[in-house]
Amino acid sequence: MQPLLGLLMREAGKSASNAVAEVREAVDFLRYYAAQVQSTFDNPTHLPLGPVACISPWNFPLAIFMGQVAAALVAGNPVLAKPAEQTPLIAAEAVRLLWQAGVPREAVQLLPGQGETVGARLIGDARVMGVMFTGSTEVARILQRTVAGRLDTAGRPIPLIAETGGQNAMIVDSSALVEQVVGDAVSSAFDSAGQRCSALRVLCVQEEAADRVVEMLQGAMGELRMGNPGALRVDVGPVIDAEAQAGIIRHIENFKAKGHRVFQHPNHVSAAGIQGTFVPPTLIELNHIGELEREVFGPVLHLVRYARDDLDRLLDQINATGYGLTQGVHTRIDETIARVVNRAHAGNVYVNRNMVGAVVGVQPFGGEGLSGTGPKAGGPLYLLRLLSQRPGNAVAQAFEHIDNVSPPDRTEQQRLHTRLSALARWAQTAGREALAATCRRFGDEAQSGTARLLPGPTGERNTYTLLPRSKVLCHASQMGDALTQLAAVLACGGTAVWPAALASAAATLPQEVQASIELQTDPLASADPAIAACLYHGGSDALRALCQAIAQRPGAIVSVTALPEGSAEVPLERLVTERAVSINTAAAGGNASLMTIG
Repeated sequence: MQPLLGLLMREAGKSASNAVAEVREAVDFLRYYAAQVQSTFDNPTHLPLGPVACISPWNFPLAIFMGQVAAALVAGNPVLAKPAEQTPLIAAEAVRLLWQAGVPREAVQLLPGQGETVGARLIGDARVMGVMFTGSTEVARILQRTVAGRLDTAGRPIPLIAETGGQNAMIVDSSALVEQVVGDAVSSAFDSAGQRCSALRVLCVQEEAADRVVEMLQGAMGELRMGNPGALRVDVGPVIDAEAQAGIIRHIENFKAKGHRVFQHPNHVSAAGIQGTFVPPTLIELNHIGELEREVFGPVLHLVRYARDDLDRLLDQINATGYGLTQGVHTRIDETIARVVNRAHAGNVYVNRNMVGAVVGVQPFGGEGLSGTGPKAGGPLYLLRLLSQRPGNAVAQAFEHIDNVSPPDRTEQQRLHTRLSALARWAQTAGREALAATCRRFGDEAQSGTARLLPGPTGERNTYTLLPRSKVLCHASQMGDALTQLAAVLACGGTAVWPAALASAAATLPQEVQASIELQTDPLASADPAIAACLYHGGSDALRALCQAIAQRPGAIVSVTALPEGSAEVPLERLVTERAVSINTAAAGGNASLMTIG
């Protein structure tokens, strides 16, 4: 362990505590994926994709690198691992340890180098059958366009699993305990020098509590110790390189020039002159979230004040950024918790706790919208995306161990299935026996609307929920396939986007089914941000053109699931999004509703 800690501290600028946590997370990934394969996979039924390219970031150069590589390997795929150019030594040590443990050298190859050269050649190679990427949204879009139209031997688009950035917000109302808010905000914003995908970027404080929060926050920031991470006393180390430092400082200076209140503790300002790429922990007050045009990947926290009656407007502004990685809320009012959690468009939501440090298997990690494609790393569905073939009950198998310990809550699922049931009844009446049978099977297989409690420490409640992807673009040349796609979408609770040419066919369906169909004249030309998945039945030439057209759309990456004509084997997990909610049930201050008990 010591060589890894030394490399993490020297090459990546990690503090000692962050380095230890990263080694632990890498071990968690190895054990979690290995256990999943041992309990649910079978070689004849679970077939790999082929060569998989793993492109990992510098901010978690061991944990994310090892998580990607381990997942691809246990699914049976040979791995071409391309680490960030800033942290090749950590990756080399990780690969050496894998070889030493018995992983064949031919199964995992290390390809260090610049992204523009090594990475581009790697992703551009037609032999690569899957891509795993963690990094910026902009680079993920480039990768999407590069692999768009590349099909595997079965004529399906190769998968791109992308985990990207976020404009992560924490909402604090006037009932929250300020001391706890400040502690969680400081750790969420400045731990790892703010260089976490999940880091807090915008602290939204109800105006009645804002002055007190700002006062305590500035004091707490002054207690952080900035310097060489080789010293155990250091809390905040350098940012990764001079380019990152220059960009962050430029952002801070721009807001100073615009007249915004910018706070840096005097201790940090004087220490910033020491050798290294340091940026002082910084607090910038904004008028509204819209002033942030991009993610600032460093120790910079932005603060927005909001009026109590404007909470819904604030939630709209957060969702309007298009990012959906992490979101937090601090309050002692149950109704406010429910209001924020239910309206959150974020993969990981945290209640009355910090927003960083997701634990493998406890808080599966990954976002939605501009923040990633899914599935979540360290979650039950991740490995299925790395297979070219899996049995029909693979999703149920993935949840079997969890469900044996604690049965899922299916209350919401029953509500989602009402329109699927209506389609099944219509199919039976119309003499479409195959469609009716498909509806029943999808109803049995679908997991959308289920909520599960995941294991975790005492004082914490971790819930994993599957929700429908809101709109699914449907492409089929035959009406039977269009109805199969519709059944799959209804089974997951979403809305099917059909071309306007199918308006007359849609009109023959029951009214409650029609309510889940949206007709668009030219769906591919639409910039509708709610379109989050695509189903396709047909041939390979039209499929390539479709993938390339979708890759040119603005906004979030949309994955295409392709099937041959007449097939009803739709992988329903592609039509859901995962939500992990972590609640600190032992939050200091208690629940304000208890105060009303007479």
